[in-house]
Formats: sequence, structure tokens, C-alpha cells
Amino acid sequence: MISRRSVALALTIALLSGPAWSASGNAVKMFDTDNDGTLDLAEVKKAASVLFARLDPDRDGTLDARELRGRLTAKELAAADPDRDGTLTVDEYLSVVELRFNAANPDKDGTLDAKELSSRAGRALLRLLR
Repeated sequence: MISRRSVALALTIALLSGPAWSASGNAVKMFDTDNDGTLDLAEVKKAASVLFARLDPDRDGTLDARELRGRLTAKELAAADPDRDGTLTVDEYLSVVELRFNAANPDKDGTLDAKELSSRAGRALLRLLR
């Protein structure tokens, strides 16, 4: 027989981990164009490029801090902005995406699964895709 304590512990774990797993699982479903259950760098960059275009309403080819809407801190924006113009081009944005992809991929297998996307580094990457 399962104890009440075991049930309570299982429910607590499910509630605490549910949203992160759910969000990461949804990201895999949303961006996984080859339907292999993981995201590779090409799929992630494609999703980031689509988002970049959507975040660039003035169509000037750059995103400033306002257009980025909190996806990067001021410090992260400055580090990603080699020409120091206060904006990111699509190439600069995709460089940040690639850095975050690599940080979220500790096993270096070139793909991210739901577990990796639910990590701190994975969630940081997902902020650049949504």
C-alpha cells in the first residue's frame, strides 16, 4: 500500500517540476521540424529568426532593448553587441542563440531534449525563442 506521505511527495514533485517540463515539452513540439523529439541548432536558429522578424516591427533589421522585451539583460545585450550601437542584427541575435544552445547542451550531442530545455540554461534559450 502506498503511504499518504509518498503520494504527497509525488504530487509535490509533479507540481514543482510540471510547468518547466510542460514548457520545455511544448517547445520541442513547437520547433521540432523533423519530429525526432529533440531540437537541433538549425531548428532553434530557424525559430529564433522567425521571432526576430516578428520582434522587428519597424523592419530596420535590428532589435533594440525595447524590441527585445526583456529577453536579454542590459549586460547580455552589451556583450552581444560588438559594434556597440545598442542593437542586435539577426546575426548577432543568432550568435546569442547559439551560445545559449551550447550552454543548454551539456552532453554535447548537438540536440536538446525536454529535460535539457527545462534546465536553467535551457530556459534562458527558450526566452530567445518565444
